[in-house]
Amino acid sequence: MSEVLERAHSVAASVRDPELPMLTLADLGILRDVQVDEGGRVDVTITPTYSGCPAMATMRDDLVHALNTAGFADVSVRVALAPAWTTDWISPRGRAALAEAGISPPSPAHNRGGPVPLTLGPIRRDIACPRCGSADVELTSEFGSTACKALYRCHACLEPFDHMKEI
Repeated sequence: MSEVLERAHSVAASVRDPELPMLTLADLGILRDVQVDEGGRVDVTITPTYSGCPAMATMRDDLVHALNTAGFADVSVRVALAPAWTTDWISPRGRAALAEAGISPPSPAHNRGGPVPLTLGPIRRDIACPRCGSADVELTSEFGSTACKALYRCHACLEPFDHMKEI
C-alpha cells in the first residue's frame, strides 16, 4: 500500500459514526474500501447498516470533510449495497467500545445460507447486561433509540440498556 493510500485510508477509518460516536466507520464495518488514483482522487466505498439508514448523507459529508481537511482535494464516496452489511463486520474493538458505552454488542448474525424462516414470536437473543454482566435481562421494546437497536432491562442491576440487533 502506498504512503498516500495509507494516509487516505487512515483518515477515512478515523471518521466516527454519527449515531454511534463511540465507533469509527471502520470499527462498525461500514468503511469497505479506499482507493487513490494516479491523479490523487480518493474514492471511498461505504455500505449502510440497512438500506434506509438516515445517517448515510452525514457519513458521506464527514468523510469528504475529513479527507479534504487532510489535504485530499478530490474525494468521492460511493455506496455499495452488496454484499449487504452484517453485524459480523463490527471489529472486536468496536464491540468493546459498544459495551463500554452501555450498549450490548450483537451476537453472531444468523445463518444467511438459505431461506429465512418466518417467526412471529419474540426474537431470542443470547445477551448480557453491558453494565453488570448479568444474563437475567428482558426485552422491553424491539424499537430502541435507533432502528438498529432494541431496548432491554437488566433484572440484576435494574438498568435499561440498548442492544445492537444482529443483522
